[in-house]
Amino acid sequence: MAEQTSTPGTPRGCERIAYAVGFKESATYSDVYGGGGAVVGLDCHLIRPVDTPSDTLIVFMHPVGGGMYLPMVRGLAAAGHHVLWANSRYRGADYALIMEKVAADLGEAICDAKDRLGYSRIVLAGWSGGGSLSMWYQALAEAGEGISDTAAGDPYTVDPSRIPPADALLMLASHVSRHRIFTEWLDPSIHDETRPHVRDPELNLYDPANPNQPPYGPEYVARFREAQIARNRRITAWVRDKLGEIRASASPNQEFAFTVHGTMADPRWLDPAIEPSDRAPGTCYLGDPKVVNDGPVGLARFCSLRSWLSQWSYDDARCDAITAGAQISVPVLVVGNSADDACTPSHTERLHASVVHDRKQLHVVRGATHYYNGPDGREHMAEAIDVIGRFLAAELS
Repeated sequence: MAEQTSTPGTPRGCERIAYAVGFKESATYSDVYGGGGAVVGLDCHLIRPVDTPSDTLIVFMHPVGGGMYLPMVRGLAAAGHHVLWANSRYRGADYALIMEKVAADLGEAICDAKDRLGYSRIVLAGWSGGGSLSMWYQALAEAGEGISDTAAGDPYTVDPSRIPPADALLMLASHVSRHRIFTEWLDPSIHDETRPHVRDPELNLYDPANPNQPPYGPEYVARFREAQIARNRRITAWVRDKLGEIRASASPNQEFAFTVHGTMADPRWLDPAIEPSDRAPGTCYLGDPKVVNDGPVGLARFCSLRSWLSQWSYDDARCDAITAGAQISVPVLVVGNSADDACTPSHTERLHASVVHDRKQLHVVRGATHYYNGPDGREHMAEAIDVIGRFLAAELS
């Protein structure tokens, strides 16, 4: 099902077509607001040059979506590419997000683009959190096995034919996975989730009484990282116990929502020497990390049991570019930004290293931030778009 209307906000010489991709799937309850129960609707924006036909489509999807007006999306269309931003069913809200369902959404958007719109070649473009999604999706597609369940063990079947592989991948300002980067940001000073206001001063980066201050020593950073993983695993253990109680009850499909405090405590924000780059110390992509740590828009701030296991659990979440990279065969371009205030340099390096074949390329845009803002943002984005164009011309010609 697809309904098309022209919408404003397009580059000169391009058209923007907003449409919906709808499909049905069996579900015991709706995990998104609104909708028609078993009907899933994906909000899509196709941006393309009016007078330049192409058989190749660059497809973006982010787990939480909302990037259809990103400068990069518009810039690629203005440079002559056909671009699709497809929002997942979880656009704007990740508290009930199941990564396996996001992969299914991406597959449906691609199937529609190939079957209805007539594109024969697909390039997956992973922006930020869409990077690991794209890499994992491609690994699933190339394996040809489809999906049979979620990370929580709930049956969820997706036929392999609904997950067609792409012809190339673009990793743009991406991180390696939601669960890995979330754990790198998790505040380990919280030991009791029922009392998040009680924090260990020696692990609280924002406590002036903490004897460990920047620059941090390697021993402290190692201890801090271990404590972050330990906290993630404590939450996972509680989630599994709670989910086990529910499944043993008279209402096994019931859910339970909870809050996770302290989710933006990464020593790299305060000590840029840990991972040197051009980013400004004391800031992150959402602003002051001390404020963001307990603010309302933090990663996993509001969550459900099944979503935690599929999206945030360090040991259970499956959408992982590090693992997926070794399983894909198509060309991969990794574009990092040296002043990225979200996805730091190690993520760019790990993404590139995860791909084991030789048809890969790494490019770092010097001085660029996560969203290509700042006084030189246009020049930075133009550089990235030029690299993308040359890569695709070489690999898909």
